[in-house]
Amino acid sequence: MNLFTALIRDTLGVMPAAHRTARERARAEVTAAIKDEARTQLAKVGAEALSLRAVARQLGMVSSALYRYFPRKDDLLTALIVDAYNSLGTTAEAAAGTETHPRARWQATCHAIRAWARANPHEYSLIFGSPIPGYAAPVDTITPASRVPLALIAVVTAAVEQDLISSPHPQPALTAPLEAQAADVGARFAPGIPAPVLARLFVAWTQLFGMLSFELTGQFANSLEPADAFFGYAVDDMATFVGLH
Repeated sequence: MNLFTALIRDTLGVMPAAHRTARERARAEVTAAIKDEARTQLAKVGAEALSLRAVARQLGMVSSALYRYFPRKDDLLTALIVDAYNSLGTTAEAAAGTETHPRARWQATCHAIRAWARANPHEYSLIFGSPIPGYAAPVDTITPASRVPLALIAVVTAAVEQDLISSPHPQPALTAPLEAQAADVGARFAPGIPAPVLARLFVAWTQLFGMLSFELTGQFANSLEPADAFFGYAVDDMATFVGLH
């Protein structure tokens, strides 16, 4: 009995309950195989053209068997998106944990995020590229998507707590709408960060991913490619802009 046959029988409740642990393990392996093949397809055809039937065909499965794991294409896309966010989040959090000084933590985190993006350009595009027509991300993606900004917030929070942050130069006053937004985000996720510092963090966060998107889509060709020197300079400048000593 091959792996896919075993899993089909499992879904139909044919195998005895004593084998439940083995069945669950086999199911996890098939789920991982489906997602791996889907990532291969993403690299070839993009998210919009991703096909459950094509994934099943490459794995030697009938479509009806694959639908027991992912009933719709959107379900598979959501699983890939959650995996990508979690992989990037784990990378960022691990990098932040390698340093103790907030400025060094900021730099390590940003460089680790870039390394992940360069190593996983198609997954990066899936979560930060153009919206997929007809796809609406469910709430399941919110927590994984929050991990990177929360990692950056944690770096700045530590700097505030250690009194290692200040305004680097005169900044324009926050407009009332931005101050309200910063206050709301601060109350929920960063209660120790003053609103002006949090606003500068927003700027740096969007600049970080804007640079990565430029690099991965070839926008630096004939100017800043390779972008190592520019990225290092920008990350250091962003740290100063946020106010990290």
